[in-house]
Amino acid sequence: MKDRRKNNDEDREEKGEEKSVVLRVAEAYHRDAGRGIARIDTETMRKLGVVSGDVIEIEGKNIATAIVWPGYSPDSNKSIIRIDGNIRANAGVAIDDRVRIKKTKVKEAKKVTLEPTQPVRIAGGERYIARILKGRPITKGQIIRVEMLGNPITFVVTNTIPLGTVIPQIDTEIVLRKPREEAIGVPHVTYEDIGGLKREIGMIREMIELPLRHPELFERLGIDPPKGVLLHGPPGTGKTLIAKAVATETDANFYSISGPEIMSKFYGESEKHLRDIFEEARKNAPSIIFIDELDSIAPKRGETTGEVERRVVAQLLSLMDGLESRGQVVVVGATNRVNALDEALRRGGRFDREIEIGIPDRNGREEILQVHTRGMPLAEDVNLKEFADLTHGFVGADLASLCKEAAMHALRKILPEIDIEKEIPPEVMEKLKVTKEDFGEALKSTEPSALREVFVEVPNVKWD
Repeated sequence: MKDRRKNNDEDREEKGEEKSVVLRVAEAYHRDAGRGIARIDTETMRKLGVVSGDVIEIEGKNIATAIVWPGYSPDSNKSIIRIDGNIRANAGVAIDDRVRIKKTKVKEAKKVTLEPTQPVRIAGGERYIARILKGRPITKGQIIRVEMLGNPITFVVTNTIPLGTVIPQIDTEIVLRKPREEAIGVPHVTYEDIGGLKREIGMIREMIELPLRHPELFERLGIDPPKGVLLHGPPGTGKTLIAKAVATETDANFYSISGPEIMSKFYGESEKHLRDIFEEARKNAPSIIFIDELDSIAPKRGETTGEVERRVVAQLLSLMDGLESRGQVVVVGATNRVNALDEALRRGGRFDREIEIGIPDRNGREEILQVHTRGMPLAEDVNLKEFADLTHGFVGADLASLCKEAAMHALRKILPEIDIEKEIPPEVMEKLKVTKEDFGEALKSTEPSALREVFVEVPNVKWD
């Protein structure tokens, strides 16, 4: 066996093929997401003969490219490659999959044709896009995600001149086509879009991702895979976002049910709607059914006076119990009032695991700020650690509002230079920076959700 492998390596060298290495995929750090980079340890870089800034080819089900950077010291000798959700989607792989990587040759892009996945109007047009894509390796057919003032815009690369892996420059001709009508597999929310919930995501992946991707593990152990996960915690902490990210990462169909919307005044209509969604999810497995505001459709039957609520709770219990023949379908429930739920839903075999999604701590707030300022033109005086210290009690939704308000404050300062009727010149766009002052003003008008209902008077007590 060793001789055969040695002969294969020798044949590869004789044919002039590049050296390759197989690595396990891991999620990217928040600070690296959206930058088109892959981190591998220095020993692997030495084996491949690459240095920082080189472009590598990542082979999974498909081929993706990325700029290689050295990994951080905790990743040494782990044989992993850290890439973000966009690169994973282009390579057709998920976290913990194996990929083969090797150095690849790149050319300077003369012309790149892009097709947005949704109607967009970009100030500065093609020239501004060229500035954003400068230095990022792209190939025909791949999906690229560009963050502009905190808003992600997704494009499909429909053609490049020359063909192969190319790197755009400032003078590269960018052609923007009309958005396509048919749907494509675009990664909407990935694990890198969620900050401050690493431990919770690990627990949810164990309960949801494993049953969907590797049901044979549970068959081998002789146990039933988990049927449901209940997420509970204050509003705005990221419960819905986590469910969407898991659906994206597992390539599962996502069905969302909003509690209040499902209730109907007509007899049997609410139960029928529930049955239809569960049946459609079963037919299109693997699927995730997400039920938001679960307490509104499944309150404690002893405390409710409405007949509709009692019938809906009974129907939901029946559907959850009948999931043994569901195929690969997992139910995720979310509620802000876990103690208001009917007790029967919380027993084993229905919602097998309850996970609290709490208020982020200081490090969590810094991660969330990194996510929401990704692609935002920050001035040099902005220190996210400082604002993480100042935002005690803020949840993810509050921090997202803070970043948007800071961006709007920066926008108001250049409004006098903008003619609303005309296209915004690239020079004005380049001047647009979000400063420490903008964040300071935004902080004055953003109130933390976790403290809105609690008013504490701080006594003026001094040591003397």
